[in-house]
Order: sequence, then structure tokens, then C-alpha cells
Amino acid sequence: MAEAFFEDRDSFSCSICLDLLKDPVTTSCGHSYCMGCIEGCWDQDDLKGVYSCPECRQTFVQRPVLNRNTLLAKVVENLKHTALHAAPPAHCYAGPGDVECDFCTGRKHKALMSCLACLASYCETHLQPHYNFPALKKHMLVKASTQLQEKICSHHDKLLEVYCRTDQQCICYLCTMDEHKGHDTVSAAAERTEKQKQVGEKQQKSQRKIQVREKEMQKLRQAVDSLKLSAQAAVDDSERIFTELIRTMETRCSEVKELIRDQEKAEVSQAEGLLERLEQEVAELRRRDAELEQFSHTEDNIHFLQRFKDHSAPPVSEEMPAIILNQGCDFKTVMTSDLQEKLMLCCKEGVVKISAAVKAVHILQSAKPSTRAAASGLQFYGTYYTEGNLGKHSVFGGLCVHCGKRKRGHGHMSECY
Repeated sequence: MAEAFFEDRDSFSCSICLDLLKDPVTTSCGHSYCMGCIEGCWDQDDLKGVYSCPECRQTFVQRPVLNRNTLLAKVVENLKHTALHAAPPAHCYAGPGDVECDFCTGRKHKALMSCLACLASYCETHLQPHYNFPALKKHMLVKASTQLQEKICSHHDKLLEVYCRTDQQCICYLCTMDEHKGHDTVSAAAERTEKQKQVGEKQQKSQRKIQVREKEMQKLRQAVDSLKLSAQAAVDDSERIFTELIRTMETRCSEVKELIRDQEKAEVSQAEGLLERLEQEVAELRRRDAELEQFSHTEDNIHFLQRFKDHSAPPVSEEMPAIILNQGCDFKTVMTSDLQEKLMLCCKEGVVKISAAVKAVHILQSAKPSTRAAASGLQFYGTYYTEGNLGKHSVFGGLCVHCGKRKRGHGHMSECY
């Protein structure tokens, strides 16, 4: 029965304060919290304008109106009465890494809450006086912590509840009349609110940067796909044309295909390397965003302020050059040219032109990044090759293949076979 009680207690505990529900309310997604806890969380969400369930993260555009769940309140009240007579199960004893109850004798139980006034931690049984006696009800209870001493002023042995903006440190109220006299001081809660806003702003900047990088990655992937399609189209067209030529052109056909493939491989390799760096940067941004998200939900004000500097420093990362995509990054100009007449005599000249066209295909601009280019991010150039956009001035434009008196039309030109 005792084990069943503690299992029930977990079911009726607030996931924010980890204590039994006080004035329980239930959100539309079905999760229950203390009214004070969920209201406090949503007070912080007022800055974002979007409210979410701390447990399932379901979001609400408008702040939900919460009403006390009377049925759940009665169940919790009965559970509290049962707690006075229930013996704790074995798993409620303190284990490695747990905070021990300071008032247990013999084998100590796991502490649930710590009192900042008493500077002690209490298990469920020894915590009851703080719920029942009016004088103790005024004490501030927090989640059980081994870091209580860090919340005490080393000079005056008083609770750290003031923040000195001049020296950027937490102090007690006696410090304001001593070495911090005349300094710019505010309550720790007020400074926490201000720092929380800064954390929110940093998160927004981080999220905006993630969105920018993700868009750049999408554009770069599209450019790579288009380059591959264009390269394949150029290869297919070259193969189709060269297979119609005489046997002496077969060697030249292989050379053109090799040029295209080599250039494609070089450009795709460069782009994929850049993609990998972008993915690493986005992963690092996500990791830092997750740390900021976890840090923003720190319940303890003092612990939050003491760790704020660790999270406020900008990430040190290698500055990436501006990503400028070449709008002409396709193989549409890779067409054999000026082979209309005297095909055998012009073969060498045609391959030289094809080679130059292949090497001119780049996904990224080779120009030095400018301020404007850096601000705009990825830049693309040109359109992609299709069979219908060949003009007479393209490398393949006006191609004439002779084989007897048969002719084949290509666009506005006629081709003889």
C-alpha cells in the first residue's frame, strides 16, 4: 500500500515544482499543473507571444484561461492525508547523486525540497511542518539542492536575494549597506526577469540565423541538383550527337564526357563540402539553442544569475566566407559548335571550345565576396539547359551532320546526314 501511495503521488505531482498539485488546473492538452506554476511559466511566455504546455510543448496563440479543477483538488487533498500514515518505499531512500534529508536519522530519505530560510533539505515526512505551521509556511521552498551554501552571503551569512548591477554579482541585503552601498542594485527576481529577456532575444537571434542557414542549405542543395541534371543533360546531348558522327569522333566524345564529369565532380565536391560545414554550423547553433532553452527554464534565480555569464558569451566559431552561387552554374553552353561543315577538320577546334565551356560551369561565384553579397547570402546565376533553348550561337548551334543526302532539322537550322 505504501508503494502504491508513492506511485499515486507521482501521478498527482506538478511537473514544474515536482510537488503535489496546489490549486490544480488542467490545460486543454490534458496535463495538470499548480495554478501558480503554470501561470508563472506563461508570464515568461508573454515576451514571446506564444504559450506552450511545459510537458508536451503544445502551443497556444492566445493565453488559455485556467479554472481550478475541483475534482483533482479533492483527490490531491486525500492523498496528502494518506501521506501522514504511509511508510516510504525502499526507492525513496537517498541514493548516489540524491540530496539527503537533513533531519532523517539512520538511513536517510531522499529530500524533496530545500528551505532557503532554514538552509536545510527535507524529505516528504519532515517537510510537512512547512506546510502545516503558519510561521514555516512563509519560508521559501525550492527543489532539493546540494548548492544551498552558494545562496548564502559569505560575509554576512544571509540569503543572497539582491543583485548588484555595478559589480554584476548576487549579494545579501546587508551588502547593500556595506561594500555595495550606493551601487545600482535590484532584487534577484527583477534581474532574473531582465536577464530572461536577454536570453529570449539571444534565442530569437539564434533561431533567425538557423532559418537563414537552412534556407541557404536548401538553395545550395537545389543548385547541386540542378547542376547534376544540367550535367546529365549535357552528357546525354553530347552522347546523342557524337553517336551520330563518324567513328573518328568517338574518341572526342569520350573526351567531352570526361571533361563534363570531371568538372561536375569537382564542383559537386566543393558544394558538398560547403554543405557539410553549413550542417555543422546549424547543428552547433541548434545545440546552443537547446542549451539556452534549458537554461531559460532554470527555476532558481541565484543559480540562473550565477551561470548567466557562461551562457551570454557569443559562440566562438570559424567565420565562413560569403556564399555566392554562380547563376550560370549549368552545362547549357556545353554543346559542340561550328561543326556545320568540314566536321573532320573542325573536330579538334570544337573539342577545345567544349572544354572551355565545361570548365566555366560553377555553382559558386569565384568573385571576392562583397558587403552586399555577404548580406544577401547565396546567389544563383543563369538558367538551366533544355533541348529547346539551343540557339545558333551556342556551342552546338547550327550543327550540320552529313551522311549522304539525308537531312535533319534542329530548331531553325537543318542538319544533313
